[in-house]
Amino acid sequence: QVQLVESGGGLVQAGDSLNLSCAASGGTFSMYTMAWFRQAPGKEREFVGLVNRYASTSYTDSVKGRFTISRDFAKNTLFLQMNSLKPEDTAVYSCAVGLKGGLTNNYDYWGQGTQVTVSS
Repeated sequence: QVQLVESGGGLVQAGDSLNLSCAASGGTFSMYTMAWFRQAPGKEREFVGLVNRYASTSYTDSVKGRFTISRDFAKNTLFLQMNSLKPEDTAVYSCAVGLKGGLTNNYDYWGQGTQVTVSS
């Protein structure tokens, strides 16, 4: 059974940093794209960034230059280093894994999410 478990969220002040992790188990994910999405209260879930099986990355414009996504293929773990956090980054951050991947919700497996709250 595939399981994705996120960790590393919390309450921080604007300008601070956080590093999120997502541990994947129950399968081998080297051929999969791994991604981060976020959902703020009252808003739809939005794409944050992804890293594919070639370790190529893609980000939504609002986080470019501030967030860095990476993965440890051997440990099936996905990371999101978030710097210069802003109040508008406040959301539940979820990781996702999929063969097709992409910028939409077209992923096979999803984690429960971890809350990130940025105070002004």
